[in-house]
Amino acid sequence: MGKHTLIMLTPWKENGQGPYYCPDCALVEGFLAYSPHVREAVNIISVEFQRPRQIIVDLLGAENQDSPVLVLDETQEIPACAQKSLTTGKAFINDPKTICKFLGEAFDAVKPHP
Repeated sequence: MGKHTLIMLTPWKENGQGPYYCPDCALVEGFLAYSPHVREAVNIISVEFQRPRQIIVDLLGAENQDSPVLVLDETQEIPACAQKSLTTGKAFINDPKTICKFLGEAFDAVKPHP
């Protein structure tokens, strides 16, 4: 069985200002801080803010460069919350709350309070 791949942005400077961070990536980082075993169970790749984000383009096509994005392992059942890349056919989740919920359920990790 393979692993899911989580791609997140590194902090960046823009027009001489910053550094900035991605609030959506920070939400996922917070989830991973509460559930360190999930960090070990997925491949995590950091990418620069500037586009094109080539690793994401290679996996999901140029139309799907948002981050954070969880590219799902093809050997596992694809959940209903996932989308499929029209370019590569790979399944992914690119909503940070949905990423956390999916990983929380998949790895018996923390979940948001109802």
